[in-house]
Amino acid sequence: MKIWIARPMTAAVTARAREAFADLEIRGTNAVMSEAEMLRALAEFDIVVPTLGDKFSAEIFAKAGTPRCKLLANFGVGYNHIDVAAARAAGVEVTNTPGAVTDATADIAMTLILMSARRASEGERMLRKGDWEGWHPTQMLGLHATGKRVGIAGMGRIGQAIARRCHYGFGMDVSYVARSPKDLDFPADRAESLIDLAGQVDFLVVAVPGGAETTHLINAEVLGAMQSHAHLINIARGEVVEEAALIEALQNRRIGGAGLDVYEFEPKVPQALIDLDNATLLPHLGTATEEVRSDMGHMALDNVAAYLAGAALPNRV
Repeated sequence: MKIWIARPMTAAVTARAREAFADLEIRGTNAVMSEAEMLRALAEFDIVVPTLGDKFSAEIFAKAGTPRCKLLANFGVGYNHIDVAAARAAGVEVTNTPGAVTDATADIAMTLILMSARRASEGERMLRKGDWEGWHPTQMLGLHATGKRVGIAGMGRIGQAIARRCHYGFGMDVSYVARSPKDLDFPADRAESLIDLAGQVDFLVVAVPGGAETTHLINAEVLGAMQSHAHLINIARGEVVEEAALIEALQNRRIGGAGLDVYEFEPKVPQALIDLDNATLLPHLGTATEEVRSDMGHMALDNVAAYLAGAALPNRV
């Protein structure tokens, strides 16, 4: 069995993989896989461990014909870069790494809520440029987060972890939208629609999966429904937010600010967005801790090991 891991991994995951799998190749670059590399992956390897940005589309599977590869053990909880239906039609199973990312992603959401509300990145830039003239009573007044209302778009594992932090940590009231009511261990109101939610909250946090159903879920209409002081936080997938509409809303001060960890066309970020003082921008740090990335890697390897042993895949999508 030939196995290809599409990115360099943490030392712990690399050591386990090299010890466990005799015929292993680890790709030496962090760039997304090219079409030629994806076709090679499907043709020459039995198992591939891809990740975000490796677009195993229906077109790639069509070009691959009958692939040698039988498992794409995705590194990451999101798998909207893989056409699962096309993969299965070609005889390729797909797994992911849920659970491991929940707390780290929720922590980044809280980081963005606080940074955006309190203008932290704007203040740091001012200080580093030498423009800070000292404290005064009206210096860089932001939005007090404690006791406000947060709206969660998507109340899955990550959404609930964010809401729990907001409620218990900052005394926030919680509202949410989801396909069905949730049985939660904290008080929360389910809004009638995303538009209703957007209009009633001080922070609108996007925590839905990526994919065709949620592309541009946050559009000009939703942004227009938000209160003028409210902040949009996106830790989901970049394409969930219509970036051009968000830039326009921020430029015209129609909302208070935005905190983003993901981007519609990442790693490309529009200069217009970079230039905005009311946008807090992080380079997709949601799961970027040693522990979490190792946990994700081990979960991916657990899926690989299960396949090799002929066992049920732990995280089949």
